[in-house]
Amino acid sequence: MPRLLTFAGMSYEKQGFARRLSDAMQARGYEAKPGVLLKQFNSRYTGRSIAFSTASKWLRGMILPEQDKLQVLAELFGVEPQELRFGHRGRNRAAQPPGAWQAVGARDRQVIDAFLALTPKRRELVGELVAELSKPLNAKD
Repeated sequence: MPRLLTFAGMSYEKQGFARRLSDAMQARGYEAKPGVLLKQFNSRYTGRSIAFSTASKWLRGMILPEQDKLQVLAELFGVEPQELRFGHRGRNRAAQPPGAWQAVGARDRQVIDAFLALTPKRRELVGELVAELSKPLNAKD
């Protein structure tokens, strides 16, 4: 693999990743700031939490995330991992139409994030409540 040119310790590859990460965050309604990234990432990642400095270095193009972390970032911000990492869509994949998730507003994302932070038992309770509320209303209600 050819060596990439660097500027002030950053490769074009890392700078490109930082730009794509920032763009993906903004496209989903998040500010591209280390504190925002830290909170969102750590709420979803099941491994050891990242530090503020790690989130900052990702956004400044200083380091690249490991593969397991890249997967979580891609899922968080609605892009394919290879697109986030390399900047292009997979060539063999059929184009996917925009899904309903792209239309989810900031408030709904906060609710979903809060739900995902719940314990499995509490998630089950919320699921039962939503199922009950989703049933058609009877004349008695």
